[in-house]
Amino acid sequence: MTPSPTPESALKPALAHLRASKERRVVFLTGAGISAESGIPTFRGTDGFWQPGNTHVPEIARLRPEELATKAMFDRAPEILWPWYLFRRERCHAAEPNAAHLALVRLESALGDRYRLVTQNIDGLHTRAGSRRVFEIHGNIDTMRCTDGCATPYPLPYAFDGWEASRPWDDAARAAMVCPGCGAPARPHVLWFDEFYDEEHYKWDSTLAVVAQADLLVVVGTAGATNLPNRMAQLALARRVPIIDVNPTQNPFAAVAERSGGAALVGTACEVLPGLVEQIVAASSVPRDRVE
Repeated sequence: MTPSPTPESALKPALAHLRASKERRVVFLTGAGISAESGIPTFRGTDGFWQPGNTHVPEIARLRPEELATKAMFDRAPEILWPWYLFRRERCHAAEPNAAHLALVRLESALGDRYRLVTQNIDGLHTRAGSRRVFEIHGNIDTMRCTDGCATPYPLPYAFDGWEASRPWDDAARAAMVCPGCGAPARPHVLWFDEFYDEEHYKWDSTLAVVAQADLLVVVGTAGATNLPNRMAQLALARRVPIIDVNPTQNPFAAVAERSGGAALVGTACEVLPGLVEQIVAASSVPRDRVE
């Protein structure tokens, strides 16, 4: 896919604000849209994980997202939920970072500690691309954590690599999926619908702290259906920080971006981000004595 140029006229106010800022700090928020271009289905798209009649894991075919991805469901039927997450994990491993992921690596390289990436995605594609200053606010599908309070997430055992949807959840699988620290059952290290953000696992405080210092917020491929992304946008808006929204469809963040003095850019992440990143790098590198 050929990147499309980002309209300079739409970005001019936001980039002028960034150039004039003392620290020139930039925060990106990414959602499922950036990974869709790597072939990872969104939850509710035409090839989504939660389509009616989904046969990837037959036991979940009639369940809605709000019923399946919950702590209550895990407590009731881990033998259904674990195989479904392991199936999703294989889909993530089969995908490769795309041009948008790589553009953000370029931005981090240019800005260093003035940049922070916040992602709702659990697929690990940002870190595989090379991003290091990342808050994974919904967790990571490659990790598990203790159900009995041990704080440290652990990598999933190698025995679960290459998981096939038809594989039964047997005693051997159950015995392997335990906390290495205390032996209690382990759970996926992801945020479920009936859970809340916190700092320990999902970087609530850290995320809001970087937005509180940001001079530009860029939102990519998300409609902001959860609390923390919405809080990020509202905090930026309250601080009069420009917001740039990148999305191929209209969404609530587009209106917030325009209210902030930023811009709503219609296009996919791969179409928009390579050019947008170069403009942000240029705006962040202008010598102080040349700022108009």
